[in-house]
Amino acid sequence: MNSSQKTTTLHIKNMVCDRCIKVVREELQHLGLDMRSVTLGEAIVSATKGELDVKKIRETLEANGFELLDNKQSQIVERIKNAIIRLVHYNHDEKELKLNYSEYISKELGLEYHYLSSLFSSTEGITIEKFIILQKIERVKELLKYDELTLSEIAYKMGYSSVPHLSNQFKQVTGFSPSHFKHLKTESRKPLDKVR
Repeated sequence: MNSSQKTTTLHIKNMVCDRCIKVVREELQHLGLDMRSVTLGEAIVSATKGELDVKKIRETLEANGFELLDNKQSQIVERIKNAIIRLVHYNHDEKELKLNYSEYISKELGLEYHYLSSLFSSTEGITIEKFIILQKIERVKELLKYDELTLSEIAYKMGYSSVPHLSNQFKQVTGFSPSHFKHLKTESRKPLDKVR
């Protein structure tokens, strides 16, 4: 492949897991696209924008529950969500979850946090902080269902200052205490792209 060949970055909504990455890569390759990389929220293809059949790409993505984002602001909001999801759900370093989220997001996106926060709130109808809390609670639900860690270990792993802090936040969001939730037989976890 010629290293000077042009690439196009496709910004894709609802990519929230490794399986999503796999599906997007396979579907775009099936369309005959030469994939450079696929990560949460974006796919880089070896082609200029003019060489792409955007309509076909959009239809293929939508048939699989994804959405091609053309609007720059929508792309930024999706990048914020993906940075948070990566940190909360796929990070294995507990210290990372104790960091300053505004600094992390600003650094990840290379933009000023006040702008990102205003854009996110106006687009999503909730604050970045609330979105982070909701993502953390979904991760706590997952860890509770696995039943491998104590509540104290989960609180530490998820960056909470104490078990009562985690328990209070969990109850505010779900209406249940963590121990009550753990014993529920119904599945009350949400897909990550539906967390609001």
